Amino acid sequence: MAQTILTVDDSASIRRMIAFSLHEAGYEVIQAVDGADGYAKSQGAAIALVLTDQNMPNMDGCTLIRSLRALPAYQRIPMLLLTTEDGDDIKVRAREAGATGRLVKPFEPQQLLEVVRKLIG
Repeated sequence: MAQTILTVDDSASIRRMIAFSLHEAGYEVIQAVDGADGYAKSQGAAIALVLTDQNMPNMDGCTLIRSLRALPAYQRIPMLLLTTEDGDDIKVRAREAGATGRLVKPFEPQQLLEVVRKLIG
């Protein structure tokens, strides 16, 4: 059975690119339009990895990661923050929220797949 990845981004084009790349590589994908939607869709699902944008309406990526880390089922799940920000501030906020790592946008699909494979195989 394929591993399931939760992708959270308010940009429809980014969600499509990520979902297409992950599907082509054999992963199942659950898509969410913002952090609140991602949190709701994470409940009861067997998620292997969370990929979340930082800047979104309703709930940003760091808040989503922090909220998921508070749940026993998500304490060991890898979570990547996808962001256009590359300063020290976002690095600190991501780490404090519990992010496994960050991927700076824009990125190539192959770069995303390399990181995903390192984290979950």
